[in-house]
Amino acid sequence: MIIGGLHKSSLIDYPGKISCVIFLSGCNFDCPYCHNPELAKGRSHGPAFLSEDLIYDFLENRKGFLDGVVISGGEPTLQKGLISFCEKIRLIGYPVKLDTNGSRPEVIKRLIKEGLINYIAMDIKTTILNYFSLIKDDCSPDNILSSIRIIMESEIDYEFRTTCIKSLVDEKTVESISQLINGSKLYALQQFSKTDVLHPELFKDNFNIYQDDELMQLKSVASRWVNKCIVR
Repeated sequence: MIIGGLHKSSLIDYPGKISCVIFLSGCNFDCPYCHNPELAKGRSHGPAFLSEDLIYDFLENRKGFLDGVVISGGEPTLQKGLISFCEKIRLIGYPVKLDTNGSRPEVIKRLIKEGLINYIAMDIKTTILNYFSLIKDDCSPDNILSSIRIIMESEIDYEFRTTCIKSLVDEKTVESISQLINGSKLYALQQFSKTDVLHPELFKDNFNIYQDDELMQLKSVASRWVNKCIVR
């Protein structure tokens, strides 16, 4: 496990729970707006990587204060030790939320099947075909589609989410994604912040930023297809 950071307390990352967020390092996507650029590059948030034992000790000591654990990244499903990591966290007594880009459906399927995660949040970056030019040249659309299906057919809590950037996401994009996840429990449209991103050279002006009223229009489009849509 390559652990690149730990946020000790959060009220917003795990719906309805006080959680910590564990950041795993390394990612197989190249999202230009990624707000964890060091982790995406395989580095850490701080001067050094953290050990698993440090994380387990922290979780033991925070019993009674924390309600859950969020595993984020980077992309957590790339880590070979993720299964055992989740097992140990569950044995300590915490529910686990996983943040993922959906590129490794076989890992998602195993985590759900073995009861190792309680909540999953999958990012859908743009329309499936646009992943090739905008996110990753060799991205497999079948893997993204498989992850969506696995998540929607599961019995755990879940959400899909899209970061709204005008060069990547417009009304047609939101409608296409919403149709793809038709009937899903929750779809979150996220405001873009150009602070500390992976490719800041692409965001020198405010062209890509949606205004609040524009995001609400995107929400109205999505709401026709999903059970619940929110703007963050």
